[in-house]
Amino acid sequence: MNLEITSANNFFKVKGSLDRHNIHLFKKQFRNIFEKSNSITVSIEDLTSIDRYGVSAIAQLHNEALMKNKRLSIIGLGHNNLYDHFKTKEVAA
Repeated sequence: MNLEITSANNFFKVKGSLDRHNIHLFKKQFRNIFEKSNSITVSIEDLTSIDRYGVSAIAQLHNEALMKNKRLSIIGLGHNNLYDHFKTKEVAA
């Protein structure tokens, strides 16, 4: 399944597969997003699969929010790979 990102009022819905084949679309959508907004919400509820490149892209977005003191909310159950990545980061911190 392809990647589809829709947005309205700083709410972004990521649907489909987030992998190395379409990661450029995700990065393009969120490039300089924190220059335009102080707070965004990303729903990953409809994410059907994600590989390590997708996890890395979301982690980079998270790190950018932290560095720029912006608010990023990731909502939805999403995929276990993403959950495991952030759970590991919390424990290590």
